[in-house]
Amino acid sequence: GQIPFYKIGTFGGKADAYISREMFEQYRNMYPYPAKGDVLLSAAGTIGKTVVFDGRESYFQDSNIVWLKVDESEIDRSFLYYFYKSFPWKALEGTTIGRLYNSIILNTDIHLPSLAEQQAIASVLSDFDKHIDNLTELMEKKKAIRNGALEGLVSGKTRIDGFGGEWEEKTL
Repeated sequence: GQIPFYKIGTFGGKADAYISREMFEQYRNMYPYPAKGDVLLSAAGTIGKTVVFDGRESYFQDSNIVWLKVDESEIDRSFLYYFYKSFPWKALEGTTIGRLYNSIILNTDIHLPSLAEQQAIASVLSDFDKHIDNLTELMEKKKAIRNGALEGLVSGKTRIDGFGGEWEEKTL
């Protein structure tokens, strides 16, 4: 197939399964489908994994990934994303695999400040996420530089100024 099909294990990452365009169109017309910006929530296995739908054509494993249509005049979707991302889902039902049923989600109390305050809160949290992502990227680059230097130094390909002489081979 051509359309990514996300399951709990690939949700929020890279799809490892695909469905045909024909099947995608059939399902999208028969069942509810998220809009760009909707908050998607995993409801089985890894409970509460939260992703913002980017609008690209894709399909999701039925009932294991859910989303709510919200009145955007009352609830900012970015605020809802951060709320769900941090909510400690304790009211899980199920035996072998924990499940988060729609009734649990719908009965979850959410303290809603004004829409303007929700937007401000989401903006601050988004800025934190961007800062953390930038720091993580910088840290990975610095680790790569360190690893390259380590390899060069221990192999003898790179020398440190001020240290002349020959290398001695020693057996430990």
